[in-house]
Amino acid sequence: MDAAGETPVGALPGEGNPEMDLSHRFSKTELTLLYEEVLYTIRHRLGKPEHHHVVDSQELYAYVQKAFGMDEEEHNVIMQQVKELESPIFCLKATVKEAKGILGKDVSGFSDPYCLLGIKTKSQELANLDHKKRMKAVVKDLIPEDQIHRTQVISQTLSPVWDETFILEFEDAETASFHLDMWDSDVVESVRHKLGELTDLHGLKRIFKDARKDKGQDDFLGNVVLHLKDLHCWNDQWYQLEPRTETYPNRGQCHLQFLLTHKKRATTSSRTQPSYIVHRHLLQQLVSYEILQHQAGSIAWDGELSRHASTVLYLHATQKDLSDFHQVIVRWLAYSKLYQSLEFNSNCLLHQITSIEYQWVQERLRPEQKAEVAESFQSLLTYGVSLIRRYRIIFPLSVPRSTERLQSLLRVLVQMCKTKAFHELCTPSPNLPYVVSAALKSGTTEWFHMKKQHLKPMVKSMEENGKALSRLLLEVLGDLQQCQKIWNRFFISTLKLNLFSIAYLELERLVAEHVQEQLRGVNSSMSKHTAESLFQLYMNLQELYRMKDFLPKRDGPLALNNFHQWFKEGVPQWLQKAYTIALERAQRAVQMDQLTPFGEHNKHSTSTVDLSTCYAQIVKTWQQLNWPDPEEAFMIMVKLVEDMCRIALMYCRLIKGRAEALSLHKQNEGEEANRLCIVVNNIKQLRLLILKLPSQLDWVQLEQRMGAVIDRQQIQHTLHNQLDSTISCLDHEIQEVVQALATKLEKGIARHIQELSSSNDTREPEDSIVPLMKFLESELQYLNEHLVQENFKSLLTLLWHHTLAVLSAAMGQQIPSAQCYMKLRCALKSLELCFHAEGCGLPLQMLHTAVFQSLETRLDLCSATSRKLIQKYFSNRIQQQLDASSEKYGAVTIKALYCPSEQKLHVEVLNAVNLIPLDSNGSSDPFVQLTLEPRHEFPEVVARATQCKRNELHPLFDEAFDFLIPAEKCRQEGACLLLTVFDYDMLGANDLEGEAFFPLCHLPGLNTDEDPSDAARVPQTRLPLTHPKPTDEVLQLLESRKGDKEAQAFVKLRKQRAKQSKETE
Repeated sequence: MDAAGETPVGALPGEGNPEMDLSHRFSKTELTLLYEEVLYTIRHRLGKPEHHHVVDSQELYAYVQKAFGMDEEEHNVIMQQVKELESPIFCLKATVKEAKGILGKDVSGFSDPYCLLGIKTKSQELANLDHKKRMKAVVKDLIPEDQIHRTQVISQTLSPVWDETFILEFEDAETASFHLDMWDSDVVESVRHKLGELTDLHGLKRIFKDARKDKGQDDFLGNVVLHLKDLHCWNDQWYQLEPRTETYPNRGQCHLQFLLTHKKRATTSSRTQPSYIVHRHLLQQLVSYEILQHQAGSIAWDGELSRHASTVLYLHATQKDLSDFHQVIVRWLAYSKLYQSLEFNSNCLLHQITSIEYQWVQERLRPEQKAEVAESFQSLLTYGVSLIRRYRIIFPLSVPRSTERLQSLLRVLVQMCKTKAFHELCTPSPNLPYVVSAALKSGTTEWFHMKKQHLKPMVKSMEENGKALSRLLLEVLGDLQQCQKIWNRFFISTLKLNLFSIAYLELERLVAEHVQEQLRGVNSSMSKHTAESLFQLYMNLQELYRMKDFLPKRDGPLALNNFHQWFKEGVPQWLQKAYTIALERAQRAVQMDQLTPFGEHNKHSTSTVDLSTCYAQIVKTWQQLNWPDPEEAFMIMVKLVEDMCRIALMYCRLIKGRAEALSLHKQNEGEEANRLCIVVNNIKQLRLLILKLPSQLDWVQLEQRMGAVIDRQQIQHTLHNQLDSTISCLDHEIQEVVQALATKLEKGIARHIQELSSSNDTREPEDSIVPLMKFLESELQYLNEHLVQENFKSLLTLLWHHTLAVLSAAMGQQIPSAQCYMKLRCALKSLELCFHAEGCGLPLQMLHTAVFQSLETRLDLCSATSRKLIQKYFSNRIQQQLDASSEKYGAVTIKALYCPSEQKLHVEVLNAVNLIPLDSNGSSDPFVQLTLEPRHEFPEVVARATQCKRNELHPLFDEAFDFLIPAEKCRQEGACLLLTVFDYDMLGANDLEGEAFFPLCHLPGLNTDEDPSDAARVPQTRLPLTHPKPTDEVLQLLESRKGDKEAQAFVKLRKQRAKQSKETE
């Protein structure tokens, strides 16, 4: 990556160069000197290799030869020069950190420890001693005094802390060993002073022991002996203090740190350049090689060095005695510089920044080092911001891990600007969010102009300009969607910066200026192709404008406000195109329609699918327009609704014509009915499409928008009335087709009912209606399969009304015959079940019309047996009596009860009141006749009568009568006690005062198993007297049955009773 000219992804540095020449990093002289330095480092390596390092030096030589791009001859020449150089002075940098758990040698129980340390080389006199004796030897006996180093004395402690460092030189690590003795410093003290420190018996023993020692002799606390060949370059460890005797084997531990380093290195670089600069150059060279190695294998480098590179850098840093802090600085300087020229994971930089922050101490850097670090900060910041400015090109989403790379870079810049080092060295510190925001804004502008230039049309016409603008808008929309969905969260989480807001406001302004400039020449005379290109541009602008909703906040209007006004000239052509396309598609659909169901579970033909698509496209056009101006939007809506209604009416005309045309070619009555079913289903489906338009076009929202511009009544009148008018036309078309289907069936229904009513066969009614029901079952099943449910129910409704009319007419034509009426009644009941179809057909409330109820009642009467009619007669008379509101003919009072144990009806006739005077003297001679009706239910019960009361209109009878009858007879329909009050006439027939009917089903005691306990408590019943009506429907039916003797006898009796009445109701 180069800040001045970033190579596109896929053209990484080093690619296409199999030898990966790195000479461009350093000059040939610099590279040679650096190579000499690394060979010298390997040749004079010290310490036992780490487990993860390379042990074989030849491997390291081969590795650095490749890393430096040296051929064999160059390598051999420089290697010979290195061999001729003077060897360095080997040093052991030993740090005595602390000790713990040491012996307490003083009376107080503590010690005053100090350490003697040094390196023992070849020892002649002790070389042949066994291990045990060598352990007893002390440093001052093994090492010359001038080579012995001594720590400070730490008084009165068993856990001393020294933290002192010593440089110990040696010649041969193979034979040299490190020795450390720990002693308790002893000074001459008086016995009195020692007794003052005495705390326990052990202290007293120490006093006696000290008395036997020489004055001022120190006590041995333990020692540590290590062979240098067993040490790594860097060691940090706790070592066990070994005893000279077995008296106190556990003498505690000592914490030591070791570093094997060089002094007086003979290489040119070591003699002429600071150590950290040489190490930085070496690191830079090796890291460059590592990165290019990964890129050659198409693998991104993750910051992990190979074992060979780690070993070389580790050896060099330890030999040069570079501190951890300086190594961190060196790595930062190298990595931050390499990042600006090579592609690798910026998380490596994040790790170095964290290390700098953790170890930062400004005073440990020289002024030139501070300046170098500050420059690296500024350089990386400038470079990183330049990458962010062009993030669309540098981090394309088409390349894997692009989002991770950008996020990592942002974190690096943010963490770098937060560090103490950055704030102390880079003054004044830049405001990173502000810098990045400015870069993003300028980068967005550059990107837009680049895209605009790239998509510039070759031919300058309004049509081509519109297409070019649409393509540019698509690029802008795609970019903003990426900003909003992907990139924005990274900038917000790291910098609290809303990338989408920055990009949107800048692009929205640039787009508005550019589009407005290009559309200045647009007028109403534009071509169709120009209008099409402008419609696409309008939709793209609309989508761009809608994206403002993702802005967190904004000040002032946007540049795209009222952008719809730029396209007003094109709206009429857009609407006309939508109508023309829909109309032509509907016409083609009808022409291709064979009027057969297009699917197994559908009852429409193919043209309804196309029609639905046409309407959906017009609705989509409205939604795409989303015209902001309410008044203009209303006019657009009126035009769209008008067009859709015209298409609907045109479709009705065409589809009916299509059915007629197909019928001319295919003369088949069944297929013709099928096509009519499809036609009515299609129109019904069209009706549903029309009814959905208010919700699909969202009229409610439109009315709300126009509330202050257009009166609600005007909206209602213009839109709803137009729609209602179209629905009415469709309903009329549906009704016509359904009526045509119904007419075909009505003839068959009428024929079967006529045959049913005129037949004189003696079959059971259920058998007689089979032909009618089979006909209906066949026809209705066919229609149900081919009609949608609503149309089928409409057809059923028409057929039901027609059927009732035919049944009523058939009934009026009949010769009175109970058998015939029973057939018609059975037909009515079966037809009711058929049309209801267990809830799948017409609901019962639609079937039970007034005509049906009247017909059902009439047929129930006409088809009943004579005895049933007689029972019906008495039921009617009982109801007549209950409904009587006055006592015009007087009343009779009785008491009646039933005794279940004796199956006996007990009746007490108490009196009569307000009788009509029937004699010439203005009075009457009343008596009461008691009969049980109907007679066929009580054939063996004889009529009874009271005594006659002379000249009395309010007679008191007070007579009792008993009738032996079964209880079940009393519960029969119409069962009653008939009380007939006569005026006794000696010369002629008795005159009728009136009749009273007492229903036996209401008898006290009838519905119990025990007799009433107290007959005296049975309530009195006052029954108004009534006269028979001059005409009675039941009697007329009975009279018409000439061959029925029982019916004729009953009619005769009732007529005689009517003659006995001198009153006419």
